[in-house]
Amino acid sequence: MGPTIKLSSGYEMPQVGFGLWKVDNAICADTVYTAIKAGYRLFDGACDYGNEKECGEGVARAIKEGLVTREELFITSKLWPVFQDGDQVEPACRRSLADWGLEYFDLYLIHFPGALKYVDPAVRYPPGWHFDGEDQIVRSSTPTHVTWAAMEALVGKGLARSIGVSNFQAQLLYDVLRYAKVPPAALQIEHHPYLVQRELLALARAEGVAVTAYSSFGPASFLEFGFKHAEALVPLVEDPLISAVAAKYGKQPAQILLRWATQRGLAVIPKTTRLELMLQNLDSTGFDLDQADLDSITAKDAGIRFNQPSNYFSTDKMWIFG
Repeated sequence: MGPTIKLSSGYEMPQVGFGLWKVDNAICADTVYTAIKAGYRLFDGACDYGNEKECGEGVARAIKEGLVTREELFITSKLWPVFQDGDQVEPACRRSLADWGLEYFDLYLIHFPGALKYVDPAVRYPPGWHFDGEDQIVRSSTPTHVTWAAMEALVGKGLARSIGVSNFQAQLLYDVLRYAKVPPAALQIEHHPYLVQRELLALARAEGVAVTAYSSFGPASFLEFGFKHAEALVPLVEDPLISAVAAKYGKQPAQILLRWATQRGLAVIPKTTRLELMLQNLDSTGFDLDQADLDSITAKDAGIRFNQPSNYFSTDKMWIFG
């Protein structure tokens, strides 16, 4: 399974996993199956990705063929904002579990802070951001402590072994830690050399919250959305500094970006559909970078964030999460 991170819940989480955002439904089952065959054990999914059923098919095939047991896998899913009302958390989790064909998640995260008005899955699933499916953002009055209490109930019922949050900033993480009976075991954030978030990482470390980095390759995941600030940046895998460090260690730039994160104690969840790259990404913890190289990559920090709702909405509709 490779290196793991011990969660505050007592469970071990693989440090290098496979992200399932934007894995096309038509190839998703085969991609998950191939990734398991390549050695991946952590799979990071979400209701919002719209491919949980296909992910589950890939897992079921691998288990049926004896490639892996359920207990050897670490499956993550996430609660979408429209399901953050207290009475909707468990049904949403059970829906995702049914799609995956699982009895429990190893980790279940609040996907984004800030509850939105409930959308019945019979109306639209995944529901997306907009109440009307087009452009209407309607908030729910449910505060985070109500959602978190419902998340804790999932642990009590055996539906989730560990729970956590995603896209939370320091103030809200502090808030959850104040009242949590089951503290968040993990925090998932956008993290790459353009967005290092050092203070948030320090807080998580001090509080024993494991951090998973997504979008480790920076703007690459966001070019399709037409973000001007993504298009204006040099892709990190082509960045001269990253390329020079890769040449120094005889590695690929992607491996350097992943090792920069894992060597600093974070988990990573890169995604690719190519077996060659799957193996390269998985093989990104078997070497160490010199401290000077770690520091030079960290120094690229520019505070540039891509995955925030305000980047997807027009200015009169935007909903900022802090």
